[in-house]
Amino acid sequence: MRTLERRSAAWPLWVRDAPLAVCCAIATVVYVSTPSPANDLWKRPDALAYGLICVINLSLAARRLAPVLTFALTSTLWMVFVAAGYWPIVNSLCPMVTLYAVAASRPAPVAMVCGVCCAGCAVLSSVLGDTDDLVTTIAQAAVMLLIILKFGGNARQLAQRNAELSRLAAQLRREREENARRAVAEERVRIARELHDVVAHHMSVVSVQAGLARYVFTSDPATAQDALGTISASSGEALEEMRRLLAVLRVGPEGGDESGHPEGDCPYHPMPGLDRLEATVERMRAVGVRVDLEVTGERRPLAAGPDLCAYRVVQEALTNIIKHAGAARAVVRVAFRPHELELSVTDDGRPSPRRRRNVPANPVPSGGHGLIGMRERARIYGGRLAAGPRADGGFEVRLTLPLQ
Repeated sequence: MRTLERRSAAWPLWVRDAPLAVCCAIATVVYVSTPSPANDLWKRPDALAYGLICVINLSLAARRLAPVLTFALTSTLWMVFVAAGYWPIVNSLCPMVTLYAVAASRPAPVAMVCGVCCAGCAVLSSVLGDTDDLVTTIAQAAVMLLIILKFGGNARQLAQRNAELSRLAAQLRREREENARRAVAEERVRIARELHDVVAHHMSVVSVQAGLARYVFTSDPATAQDALGTISASSGEALEEMRRLLAVLRVGPEGGDESGHPEGDCPYHPMPGLDRLEATVERMRAVGVRVDLEVTGERRPLAAGPDLCAYRVVQEALTNIIKHAGAARAVVRVAFRPHELELSVTDDGRPSPRRRRNVPANPVPSGGHGLIGMRERARIYGGRLAAGPRADGGFEVRLTLPLQ
């Protein structure tokens, strides 16, 4: 049944309205052909009468396609039918049906004009039919026309309301789809940012240490062993952070255990924060960059978002030192202010001893997204980030985050 309704909705209006028009024409022909006392009072139907009956009733198929034109056609032919001496009641329903179509699809002034014309046709048919009680006929016609116009107007308002609701629903659907696409894009950017921070830092350390180990593998086995140990620790930590990131993406209310973790998975630690700065600094020292960590102010826990943001900025700044500066010394300063967190990473811009000895290191490609990612992180949490060369040499990255 629903399939038939969907198919019929695609048909033209006149095709959908044609069955009613054909049924009305057949019923009217049968009615006037049946002998009755009322039929005997009027002119017997002939070929002209049957022709008018067919044209008037079949024109109902176009009542929604061209309502005003159909109303004018049915009303005019009905007057011709009555003027020819045939029974006025025959075909009188057709002008009313087309008037309803006008009221349901056209503005109220147009419907009122057509209503007045229909009332005039009803009065004229009474006069031509020699009706004894003209006042009663006029009153009946007026009441009928008011009812038709009222119901037609209600149908028009309902159709307009439905059209507006359909438009709003389509707009909401488009906005919902756009919001979904935007959310997916933002999530992709967030994931890409996290992966960049994890991979860029740890793989930079691995690349530098691998180059060192290869260079001193035979001449200084102890240094090579230390480099391999740093590679193992950095790659293990990178794997742990990537697993933690993937776990955050997988964990949800559905399909997990009572603690919110996926079934069969072990709980993962939270994303890193400033509490892991010491480990990051130690790893940088193992690479050959002397890093000093200075923390001032009353240290206090931060929200997860700003805490991760601050850690990633420091991590990315130290990674850039490995990839680009090759500095011998860097300083990480973290200051807890009453209303904001201020941190900076500076380097002296002088090559490390290993660089001066021309120790080869594997090339570390740069995607050019580090500073962009840091600025985006700072913007998300209402902070400010400044990065640029220092007047006395080296480079500085400074981040300020509000703590409220």
